[in-house]
Amino acid sequence: MASLTLAQANKIVEAALADARRLKIKPLAVAVLDASGHVKSLQREDDASMFRNDIAIGKAWAAVGMGASSRVLLGRAKENPQFFGALSATAQGKFLPQTGAVLIKDAQGNILGAAGASGGTGDEDEAACIAGIAAAGLVAG
Repeated sequence: MASLTLAQANKIVEAALADARRLKIKPLAVAVLDASGHVKSLQREDDASMFRNDIAIGKAWAAVGMGASSRVLLGRAKENPQFFGALSATAQGKFLPQTGAVLIKDAQGNILGAAGASGGTGDEDEAACIAGIAAAGLVAG
């Protein structure tokens, strides 16, 4: 079974932050979780607010837990708010279905984990994660 390496996770974070600097996005935190939802790599840029790590992890945790990008989850949450509220409560607040996290897949489509970011808009956070995943030679989903 394929798994996400530390080198890949670190590359995702490094490249996501570099892309954010290139695009002049506000300071970010970027979290990379493995397929079991455990933090593999996490960095918070200087001047990013104190909540950024937890939000980035929560977005990625929701994505890997549900097997869908956080953008998709946000849409589902709007259609079924009671269920998603229950998910958040069950997850003790760690489940954040907000745009800004995507699945990390290998070339065969196996889910290796998820990357989440926080600090910019949801679209900016998501784009940074996608850039990081691509730079690591993996597929965003």
